[in-house]
Amino acid sequence: MTPIRLIAGFLTVGLWTLASRVLGFVRDAMILAYLGTGPVYEAYVVAFRLPNMFRRFFAEGAFNVAFVPMFSKRLESGDDPRRFAEDAMSGLASVLIVLTLLAQAFMPWLIYALASGFAGQEEFALSVEFGRIAFPYILFVSLAALLSGVLNAAGRFAAAAAAPVLLNVVLVGAMVMGAWVGGDIAPWLIWSIPVAGVAQFVLLWVAARRAGFGLIPRLPRLTPELRALVAVAFPAMLAGGVVQVNLLVGQQVASYFDKAVGWLYAADRLYQLPLGVVGIAVGVVLLPDLSRRLAAGDDAGGRDALSRAGEVSLALTIPSAVALVAIPLPLVSVLFERGAATAEDSAAIAMAVAVYGLGLPAFVLQKILQPLFFAREDTKRPFRYAIGSMVVNAVVAIGLAPWLGWIATALATTVAGWWMVFLLARGGRSIGEVARFDDRFRRRIWRICLASAVMGLASWGAAWVLDDALHSAGWRYLALLALVVLSMAVYFGFGQLIGAFRISEFRSALRRRSGGAPPATLG
Repeated sequence: MTPIRLIAGFLTVGLWTLASRVLGFVRDAMILAYLGTGPVYEAYVVAFRLPNMFRRFFAEGAFNVAFVPMFSKRLESGDDPRRFAEDAMSGLASVLIVLTLLAQAFMPWLIYALASGFAGQEEFALSVEFGRIAFPYILFVSLAALLSGVLNAAGRFAAAAAAPVLLNVVLVGAMVMGAWVGGDIAPWLIWSIPVAGVAQFVLLWVAARRAGFGLIPRLPRLTPELRALVAVAFPAMLAGGVVQVNLLVGQQVASYFDKAVGWLYAADRLYQLPLGVVGIAVGVVLLPDLSRRLAAGDDAGGRDALSRAGEVSLALTIPSAVALVAIPLPLVSVLFERGAATAEDSAAIAMAVAVYGLGLPAFVLQKILQPLFFAREDTKRPFRYAIGSMVVNAVVAIGLAPWLGWIATALATTVAGWWMVFLLARGGRSIGEVARFDDRFRRRIWRICLASAVMGLASWGAAWVLDDALHSAGWRYLALLALVVLSMAVYFGFGQLIGAFRISEFRSALRRRSGGAPPATLG
């Protein structure tokens, strides 16, 4: 994949992810407006996170990390990739069906493990009820994640990137329907989650069939290829489990502070916007490309792919992080403060957003550095690094909570994120030149930081000037739009002037993206 095609792939995934995250803002703003930050909202947050936590453990965060490189190599060599994908799908589906049945039986204990601070309160019973309804989402969305891996390895990024949009469309549509019918919105919201999972699976199965991969599930069988997949995936599952332990520790600490679970969730949704648009896009495109290059022995091409991925992603991430730190309250109040969501909620969410913003570049760098290991089917070292990150997260979150309160959990996430980057970068030295950013990256990264700092000062000054408009019901949306447009103009204008990037490179990638991707083959 050429650098322009690589950037075009980033933009394809990034633009669809942006659409999903914008709709996600609409969804979360509606949920906060209807439910506020009380017991029903906190129960929804825990119930919604439960299948997503296991999804990242079994699918995106572990299974696909092992599956995509192995599938990419079979696709490159023509070694019956479809059969391998069907065996993997059958095995994954079998595990997920058993897991779903067990979760239904042991849901109270799962909720206690996620938020023991809810015990004896209204939130606990609601979380158990909501969790049982939402959990089957894991089956369909995890199979959809496997199909996404097939499409991404084949160079078909659009459908896989568009699928998450369906989740937000279905949830927003359900709330609109519930409001129109009248009565309680919560049942409409929670039942729409498994419906959205079915919709995502159907969309991606059809897209995979059109790409030449009409996968048909069959009775699972433990073939030698599947044994090899499990051997690689198991350490990745443990690593994914460590990441989920970090989330679990944070939510456990937050559950002992009134409304903190909801505040942290809303803050998480805001900083996840740039992380999803940039970091996930880079990870989705970079892993299969690196796998193909390493299979072909193209270390020079792999280093170029890594450097361009780092360059593009940090050129978009660092200014986003600066904005989250410089102007969190205007962003939060305009996006979330309405209906049952109050100014107190906005102030608390904004504080968490600023802390998460400090860690945003670290979260994206993890997405860039981890494929270096996963493309070599090395999941053991990332697992050890994740263990170290888990220890740091637990020490900071639990140790500082008595002094800092619930915000200690956000700080722990940021500190652990940077520690993980340090470990990945140090471990990458043994991989060789392919794991080192090139001279062009080194020249540009400091200029990107300078342009971001100038933008941050301009954003802070503009927010001070527009303060009255940002708090006016009639003008706040236009004021926020003006603030964002001004910040972007300052950043891209000054960045182009000092050579942090060339806007023409983004235009070239957009033109390449509009030309479409070449058809995938079965080898």
